[in-house]
Amino acid sequence: MKKIIFALVLWLSMSIAYSQKSVFDNEDELYVKYKDKVEMIIKESEKDNTSYNKLAYLCDTYGNRLSGSEGLEKALGWIYQSMIKDNMENVQLDDVLVPNWKRGKESCELLFPRIAKIKMLALGNSLGTGPEGVTAEVYVVSSKEELQKNPEKAKGKIVLFNAVFKSYGETVQFRFSGAQWAAEAGAVASMIRSVSPHDMNSPHTGVMSYGESARKIPHIAITSEDADMLQRMQERGQKPVVKIYSEAHFLPDALSHNVMSEVVGYEKPDEVIVAGGHIDSWDIGTGAMDDGGGCVTTWEAVRIIKDLKLKPKRTIRVCNWTNEENGSAGGKAYAELHKKEKHIMGFEFDVGVFAPSHIRFSGDEKVFKKIKNFEKLLKLVDKNIVVAEGGGGADISHIVKQANIPAMSLSTGEESHYFWYHHSDTDTMDKISPSDMQKCVSAIAVTLYLYSEMD
Repeated sequence: MKKIIFALVLWLSMSIAYSQKSVFDNEDELYVKYKDKVEMIIKESEKDNTSYNKLAYLCDTYGNRLSGSEGLEKALGWIYQSMIKDNMENVQLDDVLVPNWKRGKESCELLFPRIAKIKMLALGNSLGTGPEGVTAEVYVVSSKEELQKNPEKAKGKIVLFNAVFKSYGETVQFRFSGAQWAAEAGAVASMIRSVSPHDMNSPHTGVMSYGESARKIPHIAITSEDADMLQRMQERGQKPVVKIYSEAHFLPDALSHNVMSEVVGYEKPDEVIVAGGHIDSWDIGTGAMDDGGGCVTTWEAVRIIKDLKLKPKRTIRVCNWTNEENGSAGGKAYAELHKKEKHIMGFEFDVGVFAPSHIRFSGDEKVFKKIKNFEKLLKLVDKNIVVAEGGGGADISHIVKQANIPAMSLSTGEESHYFWYHHSDTDTMDKISPSDMQKCVSAIAVTLYLYSEMD
């Protein structure tokens, strides 16, 4: 009798263990079950240039889209109406108050040892110079440490941080905090070498902060070519003199919006996967790479899942967040307005539209092992795609932290080239390949759909 009971217990425990297994625990079983659907997604995304044409219309028609601008709000209105025409579900606009920084007129001129124009862009959130401008000798440094060792050389001067690009994360500190460091040393203004490995004689803007600095001085970006020229002059003992003029200023906060839509899950509609990019851009170029491409590819990915009637188990929502560039108000507002909903994952695409190379994940190790099994199916999109750790993004960071959920993102094989165009006049549609964009749409759609199907 004891043997019979033992056998029954053993059988029951094995049955329970087996029932808890799923195809997501086995790459080959997952591949067999979902191969046909993945191929449907790829075929649909590659049948025409719908995604590319949507992005081109957005960029060509509404141009750049700085928070507080008419162009941004018109673009949001067009996206809202287009999502309705796409028969997306639950299309909505959420109100968001955003910073309203204006560039105004600006110029930078070399006065000594010769008269010459220097290309410049005021950095986002910087204050202007006043009507007289700022004229002073330039003191060039390559690091924060060099400035702090020689504060007497900076007093009354314009400090130029000529820091060569190493990585975005390492070099962007000069853009973000350079004005504070220069003001603490007694400078009257500050400049940076644009944060780019290859700026093509075109300066790059981006957000800055005064931190806790008591004095707020103008902070601008110039090209690498001009930064190197000023450094050569200093090394010769020529003491270059520059005049900066900037009308940069803030207006009262403006009303903007997050725009979103979804395909509702058939089994667990209350569980939400949110994916997207940021629709705002800087007030130069047309924001094709940063981040119109991220918005349109995620939008198209969700639309394709809906059009193919794949019926995901969970709700998949696409959101175009506003104000990522100089405040993150969109991501913060989304987390607050949707905090009562049950989010299970956040996905972001904001690294430029090139051929997809990585689907990245941050979260539970056991879940990562299941997602690693997506890889064989993702290689149907592009043989170079791998699943790796390190997913995330600025806009989803707020809901990810609040809801304590995993974060995912798409990386591309030419992310270094992204910073050639990032925050500059060269961020335009001609830099984007329609075929690369199709692959990004497929990779995102496959990832979102498979995640929605997990146990």
